[in-house]
Amino acid sequence: MKPGYHEIYTRYRDNITRGVLKPGDKVPAIRVLAEELKVARKTVETAYAILTGEGYLVSQGARGTRVNPDLLLPAQNAPAEQATGTLPPSLISQRERAGFLRPGIPALDSFPYKKWLLLAGQATRAMRQDEMLNPPVLGWYPLREAIARYLNISRGLSCTAEQVLITSGYSGSLRLILDTLASRSDKVVFEDPGYFMGQQLLKRIVPRLHTVPVDRAGMDTDYLLRNHPDARFAIVTPSHQSPLAVTLSLPRKQQLLDWASQNEAWIVEDDYDGEFHYTRKVLPSLKSLDQHDRVIFMGTFSKTIMPSLRMGYVVMPASTVDAFTDCADILTSGQPILTQKILTAFLNEGHFFRHLKKMRSLYQTRRDWMIAALREVYGDLFFTEQNDGGMHIVAFLAKGSADREIARCWQEHQLQVNALSAWYRGSGKRYGLVMGYNNVRTYQEAVDLLERPKRQMLELLS
Repeated sequence: MKPGYHEIYTRYRDNITRGVLKPGDKVPAIRVLAEELKVARKTVETAYAILTGEGYLVSQGARGTRVNPDLLLPAQNAPAEQATGTLPPSLISQRERAGFLRPGIPALDSFPYKKWLLLAGQATRAMRQDEMLNPPVLGWYPLREAIARYLNISRGLSCTAEQVLITSGYSGSLRLILDTLASRSDKVVFEDPGYFMGQQLLKRIVPRLHTVPVDRAGMDTDYLLRNHPDARFAIVTPSHQSPLAVTLSLPRKQQLLDWASQNEAWIVEDDYDGEFHYTRKVLPSLKSLDQHDRVIFMGTFSKTIMPSLRMGYVVMPASTVDAFTDCADILTSGQPILTQKILTAFLNEGHFFRHLKKMRSLYQTRRDWMIAALREVYGDLFFTEQNDGGMHIVAFLAKGSADREIARCWQEHQLQVNALSAWYRGSGKRYGLVMGYNNVRTYQEAVDLLERPKRQMLELLS
């Protein structure tokens, strides 16, 4: 649902009065926030005008709009260091060693590399002796604040910095969630098909792992209620399902939330690429609809910034903060402070918002190139199903089920696609190739890459 000016006003007012936004904090420019929320600039302008009139915000010209520094609010931690782009050719060339079309890799050629270096230099020069000790296991507090602000404004959550826990990424988040809240006798359900690496991890650490089919409306919640009503955890990708890229329908979202509330179960929402929506309004997260605090929200910066950052986060339900803290004290050692400081500055100074805006437009273009190139090179051998966003497409086989053989053929040509059928555990498999498109720089490059395995593939299918 597209927020109106009153909802935007209420979000900011509440975040300011609760101390999530502090006096002196910079807020996104009207144009940037309008693009982020997919609303008219006038809508954001009206909300800002009311907030300014009530004294919550002040406009400081070239310095932007900020929370009124003179507001009398409880003291908060000091703001992180401030600071002010593209990868050099030597780093871009690394994509060839990693392979082309690999799903989940952001556009390395368009990352604001120079800005990141400037922030890294500032963070390094500002390093203090006390920051050479072990980092806090829950994460550096200014980063937790920055993530809470971003999620509250852009993903519709209502969380505080105290609920945000910094992790080493997807695997670290999922392990910590289950180590904190699950017992070995608990039943865990996962999507089928589901994220391949997630499946491999869960098979190792969850004795009672079951799957729930996914169709064009997302996880089949009727199947869940019929077959696994006693499940303790449901792990889902509701915004853009991995790998089918469908969105969990609103009725199913509500059904899933009702099930969790009535059975005191937990929903783990993996928002792995929820920021990348192209044509529709901003998709509300499942957590934003949660009235009973049964959703554990987890995200990562691997898809939005870079995989090597190894930084993710968990939004803990308020009732579980103490349990997560105790578990993190035992099982984790915290993430490097220096990296957290760089990321905090990247968020606080608006670079993250601007980067996401640029990537949405770029990824939409590159996705269209890849779909058109598939049609040009392979005609009707493959077909795709249109979706609103994400970072990969599924090229479904029009005939046959030899996607594993085809995937191996493509991989021999440095095209790191995945066979869709390998992501299934149960029956009802579909067949095709899961492929990324973010690092395809031109339409002609997409065509040239797809031409590489064509002759060998056609021989395989003959």
